[in-house]
Amino acid sequence: MAVENAVLTVADVQKSFGGLRALSEIDLQIERGKTHAIIGPNGAGKSTLLNVCVGRIPPDEGAVVFKGQVITGKKPHEINQMGIARVFQTPEIFADLTVLQNVMVPAYAKRDGAVKFTLFHGMDKDTDIRLEAEQILMDLGLADKRHDDADSMSRGDKRRLELAMCLVQHPDLLLLDEPTAGMSRLDTNRTIDLLKSIKERGMTKVIIEHDMHVVFSLADKVSVLAQGRIIAEGTPDEVRANPKVQEAYLGGAH
Repeated sequence: MAVENAVLTVADVQKSFGGLRALSEIDLQIERGKTHAIIGPNGAGKSTLLNVCVGRIPPDEGAVVFKGQVITGKKPHEINQMGIARVFQTPEIFADLTVLQNVMVPAYAKRDGAVKFTLFHGMDKDTDIRLEAEQILMDLGLADKRHDDADSMSRGDKRRLELAMCLVQHPDLLLLDEPTAGMSRLDTNRTIDLLKSIKERGMTKVIIEHDMHVVFSLADKVSVLAQGRIIAEGTPDEVRANPKVQEAYLGGAH
């Protein structure tokens, strides 16, 4: 059944790698302004689904529609320019730049469509972008590291840095692949609070996460993947009580 205010629709998407079916008949609708969690055991197809949504992997069948426009077949940078940003399972940062410069680069790319690396030496002079980048780093607890080389950071801090790189783009849809992996409980709770504040500003989010504390703290709706199929969908309470979900996943979750 179609959702009128869906910002993203995944329609009958299927994907195989060799003889292995990674995604089977995936139908998913992400409502504007909501936080939609996708959970499931390792190998369920969660990251593959996000890769299809951002154009990194083409589906064998089906389509992805963003704000009423089919984006299947578009390049990842084109999809990003349309308003979808993603935090990856393995942080993707500019290792040779400072933390602050890492956050400023996507802001330039969003504004100008491309960034010339020769401009990096003068980028700190762009006051508006620099101030916004510094504010986001402060919100994420990274302000004291803003002049450090990004490659010197811990894995947890790199994940927060990549989140900052997404937020500075003001995306319509933010896709987060295990955003709190590698974080301490304190940093995880700080990230939960930040994502709650983002929701209050109306940003739509899709979160893949194994930490059920994160999922049930943030999600309006939960979809459960197992062996490439959606086996359950509903509110967090409905999903938590679903016997199929208990058997496939939640029974072993902490």
